[in-house]
Amino acid sequence: MIYRVTINDKLYEVEVEEGKASLLRTETAQAAAAAPIIEAPTPAADAKPAAASGALAAPMPGVVLELKVAKGQRVKENDLLLVLEAMKMENPVTAPFNGTVAKVLVREGDNVGEGDMLVEVARPKMTTL
Repeated sequence: MIYRVTINDKLYEVEVEEGKASLLRTETAQAAAAAPIIEAPTPAADAKPAAASGALAAPMPGVVLELKVAKGQRVKENDLLLVLEAMKMENPVTAPFNGTVAKVLVREGDNVGEGDMLVEVARPKMTTL
């Protein structure tokens, strides 16, 4: 089910499934009033915006509830990196690809704003023979 929620003049479109929620898009409420309602993105289009670089930002303001990784740790695509509590919901932040945790920029209990960097995952280095 998709919900449209306005907080501080910012519109959030959130898809909720049993046990998890995903932020689909956000914009200012004024722009949303003029914009037509769009279809929810397909899972492929809903990929993490910074997935190519591995830099993962907070999709909305919240609190880091659980940190599941440390710098230097190897992770696989979709491994749980941390849990962000936002709008009284637990939001998983997962690895965009196989790699190594290059940076952990938050601690459990930290308050983060929308767009704040959380974790960076580096792709494995390719070697030539």
